Amino acid sequence: MDAKALTLLCFCPLLLAGLASSDPTFTCAAGMEVYLRQDCHPEPGASESSCKAKDCCWAASKIPGVPWCFQKVDPCSVVSATQRIDCHPEQGANQMACEGRGCHWCEAHEGIAPLCFYSSQEEAACSARFPLHSRVDCHPQPGATQDSCEAKGCFWCPSTVANVPWCFYPSDGPYGYMPMESPQRSARGWRLMLQKRDTISLFGNDISPLVVDVILHTKERLQFKIYDPHNMRFEVPLDIDPSLNSTFDYDYDVEFVNDTSLKFRVLRRRTRTVLWEVNFGSLIFSNQFLQLTTSLPSSSIYGFGEQEHSSFKHDMKFVKLGMFSRDQSPVPLSNLYGVHPFYMCVENDFNTHGVLFLNSDAQDVILSPHPSLTFRTIGGVLDFYIFLGPTPEEVVQQYTEAIGRPHLPPYWSLGFQLCRWGYNNLEELRKTVDRVRQFDIPQDVQYGDIDSMERQMDFTYDKANFLGLPEYIKELKSLGLHYVITLNPFLSKDEPPDTYKPYEIGQDLGIWVNDSDGITPAVGKTWAPGDCVYADYTNPRATEWWVQMCMDFRDVLNYDGICLNMNEPSNFHTGQQPGCEENNLNYPPFVPDILGGFLAEKTLCPDSKMYLGNHYDVHSLYGWFQEKATFYACQNATRRRAFVLSRSTFVGSGKYAGHWLGDNFSRWRDMHMSVIGMLEFNLFGIPYVGADICGFKEETSYELCLRWMQLGAFYPLSRNQNAIGNKEQDPGVFGEEFASIVRSALRNRYFLLPYLYTLFYHAHTSGSTVVRSLMHEFTSDPVTHDIDRIFLWGPALMITPVLDEGNPVPLSWKRKFVDVPAPLDIIPLFVRGGHILPTQSPDRTTALSRLNPFGLIVALNEVGEAFGSLFWDDGDSMESVTREEYLLVEYRFSNKILKMTVINTGYHGISTLTYGTVQIVGFPTRPSVISINGNILPENRVQYDSNGKITVWISAPLSQELTIAFDLEENYKSSKQSYLQSLFTTARNYSNLEIQV
Repeated sequence: MDAKALTLLCFCPLLLAGLASSDPTFTCAAGMEVYLRQDCHPEPGASESSCKAKDCCWAASKIPGVPWCFQKVDPCSVVSATQRIDCHPEQGANQMACEGRGCHWCEAHEGIAPLCFYSSQEEAACSARFPLHSRVDCHPQPGATQDSCEAKGCFWCPSTVANVPWCFYPSDGPYGYMPMESPQRSARGWRLMLQKRDTISLFGNDISPLVVDVILHTKERLQFKIYDPHNMRFEVPLDIDPSLNSTFDYDYDVEFVNDTSLKFRVLRRRTRTVLWEVNFGSLIFSNQFLQLTTSLPSSSIYGFGEQEHSSFKHDMKFVKLGMFSRDQSPVPLSNLYGVHPFYMCVENDFNTHGVLFLNSDAQDVILSPHPSLTFRTIGGVLDFYIFLGPTPEEVVQQYTEAIGRPHLPPYWSLGFQLCRWGYNNLEELRKTVDRVRQFDIPQDVQYGDIDSMERQMDFTYDKANFLGLPEYIKELKSLGLHYVITLNPFLSKDEPPDTYKPYEIGQDLGIWVNDSDGITPAVGKTWAPGDCVYADYTNPRATEWWVQMCMDFRDVLNYDGICLNMNEPSNFHTGQQPGCEENNLNYPPFVPDILGGFLAEKTLCPDSKMYLGNHYDVHSLYGWFQEKATFYACQNATRRRAFVLSRSTFVGSGKYAGHWLGDNFSRWRDMHMSVIGMLEFNLFGIPYVGADICGFKEETSYELCLRWMQLGAFYPLSRNQNAIGNKEQDPGVFGEEFASIVRSALRNRYFLLPYLYTLFYHAHTSGSTVVRSLMHEFTSDPVTHDIDRIFLWGPALMITPVLDEGNPVPLSWKRKFVDVPAPLDIIPLFVRGGHILPTQSPDRTTALSRLNPFGLIVALNEVGEAFGSLFWDDGDSMESVTREEYLLVEYRFSNKILKMTVINTGYHGISTLTYGTVQIVGFPTRPSVISINGNILPENRVQYDSNGKITVWISAPLSQELTIAFDLEENYKSSKQSYLQSLFTTARNYSNLEIQV
């Protein structure tokens, strides 16, 4: 393998993407209303990079016709110096704090004029009474006027600042609830009864009384739930039970504060930081509109999904994020395929907590600069879970302990995967696989998409265009490849009698989603010929039917895994035939901030009936239930560890499936968006995630696809896929030079797969993330909180992909943001001091590479220590972890000794595997003697480089406990040359390393 392709440079968290300087007088006004934007990129093809190349501002908008690329403004010219009214009279004003209030910041003029000021005297007067940052919208439906606002008992105050509510609640208004009695202690917390303060209602049908339960689950987790005590409302069927142990020394305190209205607070016990503060006086709980606002301890908020976010850390300037599963290519801030109402907050003292809103109805959340969050939903109950952390990793571990640990993927699924909707025939599919093999590019998985089906129907294959497919799958398996089929959740209903068994059996069982009458199957339109019906996976009989269909089909095509598509569920029409009736389920009085503003758009009518309830409540759970059924179907069919990939996901989906980020575009910005998506889904407990490499829609280019293949080589799910009608983009189609670079990147991936697989083991057993942001590891460094163009594998490997066309390379380096040199054949990787990575010599498939010798990369920190581990099993057994049929080795380097301690030896296939190469980085001097278990190693088995790297060639069983001792010529001491520690004081360095295979 080409060592040049994996040169690892010195790194600290401050060595990142270069910052371009620009004229400080003109800025991208954070609060500018969209109608004030002046188009800066009128020609077609605007992108974030092309916009910034014009030195303009880039901000996506869901409003049609609003330019995303627009002219900068001179804040000093908005209001003359003599007319300015101070927006930040207290001390501590700065640009960020000023713009967070929706005001303008100008340092250009001398004199006594305020630096932070309002847009106008009218806005200043209004904002003085009603601060912009603390307003909660009282008129969430469109068409607000002063009359309609004041008729609701709310205040009206216009603003030129984007997204700020003009109609908002008074702090002592008639809405909300008050206590009926003092909070009462319960067996595991408190119970409080609430009653409505007044008869005025925003949408009608307010519910009173209400019960508030505060339940102390574990030392780090508590539940806060508001519900109707007299009428059962829909609740997500995910059991999150309190621990049986009730004697914890809890990390939190709970307070009820009776001020002008009753408030509920959750505090971190050690620091007294208020993590949550809910004012019951502003609570709304009606039949189809529930709203709750909580203040936050900081503005460092991450999570919520699934949407396309322009940054990992959220913008808090009254941004609305809608959540309702939808078949939708990524559009900024719009609701996409799954629903994950979970966020993580980094507090001002760098402690971290997380919060889950367990609700599946259509909903949105408003992020306000107070800082605060306003949750709005149209059904169910208000059910919140708070996780105390206090580190980001611990938050995710506690979250997945509650919702379900991620599934351990089969080892082969960590290899490179290839899919295309549009092979159209077996000859083209064979030609694609052959050219990938011709260039010796690693590949482990080949997909069959809907074009390989008979007229796009589930559980069929096209016996004309794909004649011989079963035999070809057998051929692929002989080469060490695996085959994954695609299934949709709908079935054609219009085939001739006795010709389509899956539909006929389902019809006999009565397992379809039904119309509002609960009897007639809901009929939609999708890819299959004619009309289609939808399986109701909440029905146990549908699960049994699905499992049997998947098992029967494996007798036809010997598949290894299943990819679930269009399971939001998708429908090409708005609602089923003949349309949605006029009622409060199909047309509720309020619709959250979702694309189109209509619940039935691209799916079924909300009043459709399912086994678990109305589609209104269950819609966003559809994919979740199908994933669970498919997980067991795949296990039963293959008798091996399940491989399930799903487009639609919900809270807890990671227990059963991985996720790809949907129908992305062949655009440079989509590469950056994919990094953010990966980071977010690791927060959501779905670490097996990736985007379609090179883009699914539109035509790719040579450079874009090459850079994307380098990035995608380090997605947990590494799959190249594109859509029908676009040119081929597999890594063999671009020629020898392209193939050589991609081969090198993928061999680097395969070389590091033992480390990646070990990360998935830790995710499966303890809930850790696999891909994480720098903020996760360096939380106390505020610079890392905004970094989302690079990412980590676990704590130890940093990937810095090239995400922009052309890759400019400035020369700056010392303690600042820089561009790392990355010519076209390089993706820079960095190993962190203090960590040990297990490796294995790569091969064309994982089946072959698993036979090769193992190695270790030992990167010492400034005190000469490093730690790591290796998990290994047969790669696809269903219960290898629970049965302890695996090898687990812990590595520790300390006091010039590397110890390999075997923790578990349950994997019986380990006898033929050995260690080969151990590379140690960070030695300041050459060792005089190296011994293994007391036996001195010959000099021809050791190589020492002047940069502090030692390579040791050994041959020892992987199951053997080893002690490798290094006797140095002088005492170990810190080396500036090895660590650049004098330059970088943040969170230790990443070490120089060149991997040689």
